[in-house]
Amino acid sequence: MKDAVSSLRRGMCVVYPTSTQPALGCLPTSEALDLLYSLKNRGDSQPVSLAVANLEQAKRIAHVPDSVVSMLDHFPTGSITVILDSRSALDERLGGERVALRVVSHDTAVRLVEEVGPITATSANISGSPPEDDPAMAARSLSTDGSHIPFVSGLCGGGVPSTLISWQSSTHSPDTTGTKVLREGLVKKTEVFDWLKSQI
Repeated sequence: MKDAVSSLRRGMCVVYPTSTQPALGCLPTSEALDLLYSLKNRGDSQPVSLAVANLEQAKRIAHVPDSVVSMLDHFPTGSITVILDSRSALDERLGGERVALRVVSHDTAVRLVEEVGPITATSANISGSPPEDDPAMAARSLSTDGSHIPFVSGLCGGGVPSTLISWQSSTHSPDTTGTKVLREGLVKKTEVFDWLKSQI
């Protein structure tokens, strides 16, 4: 953990475990994002999400309405990534005016993010390649140019990723009719919309 914290603070990328799949983390700086996108061979037009340790961290980055807090409380922690209005314009690779946030649940991920602050939570794989289930293997798969990618050991839940939800607006109307499930994962689309209907 100490090496990972040091690496992140130096602008490097680190593979860390989550409750689903290993994630590739870096601090949300331009230089660190340059490295992350290069490692993943990811197009700049594809934003990545941020991992936060708790809602307090989330609220410093985005407008988090009470309805989103209720939704995140209702479903298992770490099972949902939600796109919200940013408090200030971010790097476009983080979504710019809208940012995807995931409150992590894996103990190791929580401790890491508590120590260094929010970090990226994109899957630890080259874009288009299947993800690995183990952080060490994921780090090795990203070290294609011979460089060493640091990693934090830990068991991942494996299987499907978090469910990605785009919340209609977190700064204006509480109306949820425009909320969209962009990626079905741990939480099924029907479960999301059943919960939304229960709030009306």
